[in-house]
Amino acid sequence: RHKPETHLIPLTLAEAVSVQTGGRPEDTSLRVFGDDYDTPDGTCVRDYIHVNDLCSAHMAAARRLLDDGSEGSEAYNLGNGAGYSVKEIIEACRRVTGVDIRYRIADRRPGDPPRLVGSAEKAKSVLHWAPEITSIDEIVATGWKKEEDRFNWLH
Repeated sequence: RHKPETHLIPLTLAEAVSVQTGGRPEDTSLRVFGDDYDTPDGTCVRDYIHVNDLCSAHMAAARRLLDDGSEGSEAYNLGNGAGYSVKEIIEACRRVTGVDIRYRIADRRPGDPPRLVGSAEKAKSVLHWAPEITSIDEIVATGWKKEEDRFNWLH
């Protein structure tokens, strides 16, 4: 549960639901925090991982602890190793949903670095794990199906 929601994909998909159910695109509450970063389109770049891949990595780590006799705790970065900008995520949500999703530019948030992309090389070599769902459209589509299911269930 994310209350309040702070993650970009769920926020963007919520905006799509709002428009799809009669809201006006120009009345958007979706905000992009800064568009003047040193990135290709000026918005922050982040690494996105599908929840199924996150779960499979946790299972691989549990197997290592239980089967391989790991001695103590270990830390792993999990991610695709590919970064997507905020604007690229919004565009992926537009493609997947077919909805005219709009946003407003807001001031940068203090401390937001321009680019955060993880390297899962240690997880790949030690846990023999790699993400299987790396397409941003497929990641977004999973979230969109969840939103559509929730909307259909409520109505």
